[in-house]
Amino acid sequence: MDACPYLNFDGRCREAFAFYAEVLGGRIDFLQTFGESPGCDGMAMPRDAVIHASLSADAVRLMGSDCPKERFRPMQGLYVALQIDDPDRARRVFEALMDGGRVEMPFAPTFWSAGFGCGTDRFGTPWMVNCTRAP
Repeated sequence: MDACPYLNFDGRCREAFAFYAEVLGGRIDFLQTFGESPGCDGMAMPRDAVIHASLSADAVRLMGSDCPKERFRPMQGLYVALQIDDPDRARRVFEALMDGGRVEMPFAPTFWSAGFGCGTDRFGTPWMVNCTRAP
């Protein structure tokens, strides 16, 4: 069994997934809009809104879509947690994700890790970046 985060966006899924692919060094495996999807005529979504996207980077898999504005709720109560063994790479990923976002805990060494930081990116996705190397 596998699990992966499924992220919802208020019309910015395509932009967010392009950003995540660049920052994480991954690729978008699938991206389809409502306009490209069979059976979506008459749905209350813009034709260019993303109905489903999938991204892979190393062992990370993210999926997501845009959702109707009346059903959109900002993400809360969870973080996408990245475990990175190289402290320099972990810092670079964290700083890139937080560009234009809101840092809750700056990336720094902790008692459990050579580096840890958390915050919410400019798309509203909460992230934790943890270096798996001990301090």
